[in-house]
Amino acid sequence: MQRMKWLYPGMRVKRWLGLLVMGIFLAATGIIILLNTPVFSLYEKKILAWAATWRFNPVYLGAALVGLGALFVGLAVRYGIRSVVGAIRPADVPNLVEHVYKTRNLEKGLHIVTIGGGTGLATMLRGLKEYTANITAIVTVADDGGSSGRIRDDLGILPPGDVRNTLVALADTEPLMEELFQYRFNWGEGLEGHSFGNLFIAAMTDITGDFEESIRAFSKVLAVRGKVLPPTLESVRLGAVYEDGSTMMGESLLPQQNKKINKVFLEPRAPRALPEAVQAILHADVVVIGPGSLYTSIMPNLLIPGITEALEDTSALRIYVCNAMTQPGETDGYTASDHVQGILAHVDGKNIFDYVLVNQALISAAQTRMYARQGAHPVRVDLGALEALGVRVHQRDLLDRMDLVRHDSKKLAEEIMFLAGAHGKHKNGEWVV
Repeated sequence: MQRMKWLYPGMRVKRWLGLLVMGIFLAATGIIILLNTPVFSLYEKKILAWAATWRFNPVYLGAALVGLGALFVGLAVRYGIRSVVGAIRPADVPNLVEHVYKTRNLEKGLHIVTIGGGTGLATMLRGLKEYTANITAIVTVADDGGSSGRIRDDLGILPPGDVRNTLVALADTEPLMEELFQYRFNWGEGLEGHSFGNLFIAAMTDITGDFEESIRAFSKVLAVRGKVLPPTLESVRLGAVYEDGSTMMGESLLPQQNKKINKVFLEPRAPRALPEAVQAILHADVVVIGPGSLYTSIMPNLLIPGITEALEDTSALRIYVCNAMTQPGETDGYTASDHVQGILAHVDGKNIFDYVLVNQALISAAQTRMYARQGAHPVRVDLGALEALGVRVHQRDLLDRMDLVRHDSKKLAEEIMFLAGAHGKHKNGEWVV
């Protein structure tokens, strides 16, 4: 019954189907006349007898009918496809051929897994999605502040904030849709402070009864390139032990204590990793950790045993993107090697990095003063200490040229793809590093 709808009035397809049938009929008739022999039916014999009666030259008549039939078939196919495509083509795709070509090439891209959270991860993904559609972003679910924290406490679901930011970064949709899902209410009792995207994920989780399914629904709405996964489906909370021995629970509270963090931990201590996330890491071509807040965005993912084990076992090229600036309350005074050492100390020294990607561009004096007032400073790249940790260092200008010091999504993606392209695989599937 569904197939018959092609023949409904207003579909603008019937005329081209009719022309296609006529073209095939004429071409077939021409071939019969050229061959001067019936193949299947009495009709063909009549055609040959008619041609003989009127003394048409069978070569000219047959060739004319074949040519006319081919013309009709060509017109039917061209305008039939144009009619169908015109009805389903996205409004923001002016050149369909370029769109299809780009989409097909992105589908052939490297399988890249990113691990982290926050704005740093979202920035990097905006660049990477221009190189491949095979992206899996594993995003922390330890957030307990702002809109995400309220939804987590009130509804008992995983915090959606970092997941939302990542989905929007990977979206291939109109800017208005992106603006909608990032919209934050600044009015309304109970709504103020909430992000529309967070509420959408919360609603879909309630409808489907599954946080993963709500992410898939969000992905369809925004035409996301790749997929976004939580590292675990368990409700986890992040805690910290400070240098003075005191502790604090709550991801949003950890940087506010004005104390040096000694280590962080999850409650429960060993949550079960999402199997799909583990498989994505094991089958990836490249795994990128960071950029992002060391203790509150990156570490909550790496504290899940299944994730770190997969990072150690994968044959993927593993890259850590170090932050360009220190973060007050988290990494005060940290060098690049301190960032790496901080991670290694939390994963029991497991080998989870092949490369550390660091910024070598200088920031302006005005930027330095501005950030210093906030307690943030450029991360110093101490090459000798990094190499002593057993990782290779790749230095490049990774910053955009805005007032804020942050990674440039295009530059960052280019360097990641350069590292991937500069290394092949052995026959046993491991990357040459």
